[in-house]
Amino acid sequence: MTGNRNALQGRVQRIALFLLCLAVWIAPLPAAILEHLSLDELTTQSTAVVRARVTGSYTDFRGSLIYTHWKLQILDSLKGPERASGEVLIPGGRVGGVHQDVAGAPKLLMGKEYLLFLWTSRSGATYITGLSQGVFELSKNPTEALIVSRRATGEPMLERGSWKVVREENTQMLYSEIVSRIAAAGSSGGTR
Repeated sequence: MTGNRNALQGRVQRIALFLLCLAVWIAPLPAAILEHLSLDELTTQSTAVVRARVTGSYTDFRGSLIYTHWKLQILDSLKGPERASGEVLIPGGRVGGVHQDVAGAPKLLMGKEYLLFLWTSRSGATYITGLSQGVFELSKNPTEALIVSRRATGEPMLERGSWKVVREENTQMLYSEIVSRIAAAGSSGGTR
């Protein structure tokens, strides 16, 4: 009887040691690896592309995950239905004393304008296509022309097909140029 108990304790200790080693090995790994999306892929995988101003936000739990709901004033619809307002859900945020950060999730700012690539799920909830890849900041250059820009996310990204690690670079172009590219990519079809 004692031999069986010692064998069982030894097995439990080995399993516990294995799980501890596994946890130490996994802990430093990033929480998410994103698939790199080109501008054309962002456009075709999105159900809507809008220029919008952030007008409000709130957070809540959806299952065990926290989502921040960003309220939007739609200034221009480049793809999808015309509408005056909307709401987009971004994973992460704070509810009470619980805080969650999600790798690759963009951070929006109240009152700021963005060009957003969006997709709507079957449940009717709207999300950012490609997480931070689907958010471009809007500003004006010295000649007052509207500029769209996106900083490299810094998150690991993989190239579709080859699954090689891709280093994302900063993106900046005239708003009129991205509108033309979205129209060209959108006319070739495809939605999520």
